[in-house]
Amino acid sequence: MTNYENSDTVVVAALYRFTPFENPADHQQPLQRACAENAVFGTLLLATEGINGTIAGSRSGIDTVLEAIRSLPGCADLEHKESHADTMPFHRMRVRLKKEIVTMGVPDIDPNRQVGDYVDPADWNALISDPNVVVIDTRNDYEVEIGTFKGAVNPNTMAFRDFPDWFRRTYKDAADKTFAMFCTGGIRCEKATSFLKSEGVDRVYHLKGGILKYLETTPKQDSLWEGECFVFDQRTAVTHGLDIGSYDLCHACRNPIDENDRNSEFFVPGVSCPHCHDAHTPKQKARFRERQKQMRHAAKSGVKHLGATQGKPHLKSRGEETAKSEK
Repeated sequence: MTNYENSDTVVVAALYRFTPFENPADHQQPLQRACAENAVFGTLLLATEGINGTIAGSRSGIDTVLEAIRSLPGCADLEHKESHADTMPFHRMRVRLKKEIVTMGVPDIDPNRQVGDYVDPADWNALISDPNVVVIDTRNDYEVEIGTFKGAVNPNTMAFRDFPDWFRRTYKDAADKTFAMFCTGGIRCEKATSFLKSEGVDRVYHLKGGILKYLETTPKQDSLWEGECFVFDQRTAVTHGLDIGSYDLCHACRNPIDENDRNSEFFVPGVSCPHCHDAHTPKQKARFRERQKQMRHAAKSGVKHLGATQGKPHLKSRGEETAKSEK
């Protein structure tokens, strides 16, 4: 079995591509097999609009699976973003069929047909520093809470499918405005800009490669990013240079928690945190305590416990947002 305990050996690859797949099911089993044969774990989503996912494995394993993905129609020049983890951040590999690779729920939104203008990370600071540009963070509330770009608008949405209604309520006269949008890896803001185009907005831009590419390529001293960037795997958050951040995950509600949360009277590992201490019934908390006990036992025994990945609905479906790159 591949040893992933050394951080140099665990490669985490986040990817997506909007491209027409006539029959996504044709690609499901070949990709599942390629991942299994190369000890690659994570999630890949397939839909008629393309592919989205985050996978992790050895250097050779990731390279082999990426080669298989690039052999799919329209994916030959697919770009991906890489980082490293101390240990394997996923417990299983799933290749799933979906209606959308990132769920917005608005019919006929197709980034393959129309999309906003891409802005390279090197040019992003100048764009969002323009006072006439409305900068929107298209991510969800729990993601924005731990970090965002200076001056960005927070929609306070719990799920990406809430974004269209929020935008229509907030910007009733949007056609004459200029918008700059961003998300973790690029997929949500790409679909969001397609939505704005369908609403009659002409001047709409989005950060190419998302926050992850910006943090990877922008020197910290030049950065307009404040805080850390939430990611959809067991690293929880990353910082500049894609170093692992300071946040953990509450295994009861799946919200990111910092040192203050961990020092709170409401924090019980695996059972509750300040975000959810009054949100669960005694029966649920008893189940969480038993799960936490099993996890501690599994850790002492040197095996993985899959219960650590279970939690709040908005993160159980996080793969639909980013395929666990974009939790």
